[in-house]
Amino acid sequence: MTYPFGAVVGMDDMRLALLLNAVSPAVGGVLVRGEKGTAKSTTVRALAAVLPPVDVVAGCRFACDPTAPDPECPDGPHSADDRAVTRPARLVELPVGASEDRLVGSLDLERALTEGVKSFEPGLLAGAHRGVLYVDEVNLLHDHLVDLLLDAAALGRAYVEREGVSVRHAARFLLVGTMNPEEGELRPQLLDRFGLTVEVAAPRDADLRAEVVRRRFGYDADPAAFAAAWAVSERELADQIAAARALLPSVVLSDAALRQVTSVCAAFDVDGLRADLVTARAAIAHAAWCGRTDVTEDDVRVAARLALPHRRRRNPFDAPGLDDDTLDQALEDSRPGSPPDDDPTPPEGTDPTDGDQTDGGPDGNDPPGGPTDGGTPGGQSRDLGPSDDGTGPDGGEQPPTTAPRGEGGGHTDAAPAPEKAAVAPDVAFRVQRLEVPGIGAGAAGRRSKARSERGRVVGSKRPEGNVTKLHLVDTVLAAAPHQRARGRTGAGLRLQHEDLRQATLEGREGNLVLFVVDASGSMGARSRMAAVKGAVLSLLMDAYQRRDKVGLITFRGGDAELTLPPTWSVEAAAARLTSLPTGGRTPLAAGLLRAHETLRLERVRDPQRRPLLVLVTDGRATGPRGGDHLSDARRAAGLLAAAGTASVVVDCESGPVRLGLAASLGTALGAQTMRLEELGAESLVRTVREAA
Repeated sequence: MTYPFGAVVGMDDMRLALLLNAVSPAVGGVLVRGEKGTAKSTTVRALAAVLPPVDVVAGCRFACDPTAPDPECPDGPHSADDRAVTRPARLVELPVGASEDRLVGSLDLERALTEGVKSFEPGLLAGAHRGVLYVDEVNLLHDHLVDLLLDAAALGRAYVEREGVSVRHAARFLLVGTMNPEEGELRPQLLDRFGLTVEVAAPRDADLRAEVVRRRFGYDADPAAFAAAWAVSERELADQIAAARALLPSVVLSDAALRQVTSVCAAFDVDGLRADLVTARAAIAHAAWCGRTDVTEDDVRVAARLALPHRRRRNPFDAPGLDDDTLDQALEDSRPGSPPDDDPTPPEGTDPTDGDQTDGGPDGNDPPGGPTDGGTPGGQSRDLGPSDDGTGPDGGEQPPTTAPRGEGGGHTDAAPAPEKAAVAPDVAFRVQRLEVPGIGAGAAGRRSKARSERGRVVGSKRPEGNVTKLHLVDTVLAAAPHQRARGRTGAGLRLQHEDLRQATLEGREGNLVLFVVDASGSMGARSRMAAVKGAVLSLLMDAYQRRDKVGLITFRGGDAELTLPPTWSVEAAAARLTSLPTGGRTPLAAGLLRAHETLRLERVRDPQRRPLLVLVTDGRATGPRGGDHLSDARRAAGLLAAAGTASVVVDCESGPVRLGLAASLGTALGAQTMRLEELGAESLVRTVREAA
């Protein structure tokens, strides 16, 4: 028994977005973003129960409409004499681990090649036709599956191509995806393909929360009685959806309303024109839902609030959102008779010379990094040596030049440097790809080489089960020596099951990128930490684009901390990196040991995902008096090397005198060492060396 749609407490935006798509599937679907436990799945599953029933051709696996059957239906052709049946609209759920064949359907290649029979097994897209396709945790779905899914939703058709055999069928459905942003974001290109998006959160009002619990207890105690109590409300809602669908073709989008739509999209500087189309369709659907035949300003406002927030993102770390004041101003400016905003008089309280600075940044001060700044690590390197005010590279007082120094490059008997406030990172830049050596078998991604279901053909093998990707040349070569024995007399080729060869593909996988960042006092001198944070932020951006899982370990003071356990949420890593303070000694060995333990546990949880350790440090190791801290760090590095962990060391040492400690540590790790400013250099792809 499904929980009633009308019994969901609150979640007004989510319910409205779902209903608008139910009225007009051309809107393009809904992406529901929200924290766990906010009734996302419950609400979506309840929607199917209030959708009007559909008439289908009896026995058709593709839910063809008897009044307008699909001429390319694999179960067709259908005639007007075929019996029609009425059934409820379906809700089809796509699991995260689904394969491409499960989504779009599959051809039996063996029967097609050996018997000449085109046997097609429909996929989930066929089952969702004229219903709802629900993808929970859509952000964890493989990118190529999301692409296929959104292409089918946009075109209204699904295509299956296998070695010259082609099948296509209608696939028009209401697409709904839900996700928890803490588990990672969708790429902006994929976000844009969803028509509407809503943010949901649990209500903070105690009375509303109490009502949620009260209704859930009532449903759990007697689902049938609870559903019966809401039956009248559900029927009325279904009737309203049917009435809005009937009214939809009569709704008129006037030129004035269209100008409001385009003005709002232009005001928010969204990319492309899909936003304009979706906003217009959603405004028309909202007018039909409200029982009107003319689109009003209120319809445009509602549509913009649902269609534009996720299209304003410029990079993965931007949070979606919409400014109400900007929306109001755009609607006001687009009203007929509104004067153009060409008054050159600056607003009261502003300096008319602002924005005309020639020797500073946008606020009249020095540009970011200072007037003599050499740029980010992607450009010229900074002067990260001792500062002019007497502070040393460890963030504390600069010691006399004659003072003895330990092997770790710092004073083991000096007082720990005070903690410094977090500094903002430098601007992110494009980094070179870092790869894990060898061939993996992990989840699809864009970093390291791996055996996969997609990619370039590198060989073939005997199939284990059904053939999904035929290697035609090797199949012919395997069958050729047996043609005479099989009685071949004509030009055809006689194939048997043992001749078939499955193509072996090489693509790329996503990895676990574990960042181990030195946040001690020696990294806090002058602008060094801003440069370091900018570099790590750039690497995080790269990890996001390559579909990696990420984790963050920081070490300073007396110990190392797993600041962010391995997660899909690159945004969470970026936020914690930005707020990271610096100061104290450099417990380098503790950081490496914490990394070793974290990776050990991750190998148990996800054994196929190969790790890449990125150590960002100047190589110094300091601690209480009497310890050989650098030797301890090298022994900890040896544990990681012995475990076969692929690593790269980003050397942050600076100044006129360089001790080469990071390079020495890289040798112990069996890692490649590169300088901070080399990350953004235009050079060949960086490949991590095999562990020593």
